[in-house]
Amino acid sequence: MNILILLKLLAAHIVGDFFLQTDKICEGKYAKGARRLGYLAIHSGINALLAWLFAALWECWQIPVIVFFTHYLIDYAKSAIGSGSLWMFITDQLLHLAIICGLWVWLTDTDMCISAEWFSDYRVWIVALCYMLALKPASILLGTFIAKWTPSNNDKNSLPNAGAWIGYLERVLILTFMLVGCMEGIGFLLAAKSIFRFGELTKAREVKITEYVMIGTLSSFTIAILLGAFALRVLGN
Repeated sequence: MNILILLKLLAAHIVGDFFLQTDKICEGKYAKGARRLGYLAIHSGINALLAWLFAALWECWQIPVIVFFTHYLIDYAKSAIGSGSLWMFITDQLLHLAIICGLWVWLTDTDMCISAEWFSDYRVWIVALCYMLALKPASILLGTFIAKWTPSNNDKNSLPNAGAWIGYLERVLILTFMLVGCMEGIGFLLAAKSIFRFGELTKAREVKITEYVMIGTLSSFTIAILLGAFALRVLGN
């Protein structure tokens, strides 16, 4: 089977479902009446168009049609349930992944992959996917995971979105260190982050904040290291 098509479809999903899904679209999907249906259609349309463009199978009109309707139905069900839990997030993404894999299998079985020639090196797509996953998808997953431990005064004296950008940068650095074979850089990064936060983490009254920071940091590092290990494993083959 042509793995390149699968990688392109996954990349299209990540871009459409995470990077191009604005806060306005996300909120609109949980609105009432026609407004909700409209935003669901816009979001599904974006994902369908990206899948068609990334796959570059211009005569295969089934790709945008299948992606549009399946994405619409999955997101409609998710918005109807209205849960923002970790398990709902994972279930939602697994359903999208199942559709993408099914579409890929169908495409390869019908010999429609021969026209997909742009960026034909699968290694480029593996690296690109890992970097994309290390950014907003990982941030959303971590935010959902640690939400139940978030202290009520966590945003006090904090720069807007600073925590998210710190997470982006540290995961990108870890992934880069692993890909270039500079493993000691990961230890240096962890030590540097610990030094910067040493003052607030040593206050006895801030035990909850300390534990919260440790959970977030170690979870973020774990995701980045797993992505790096996956990339190295695939690229090594």
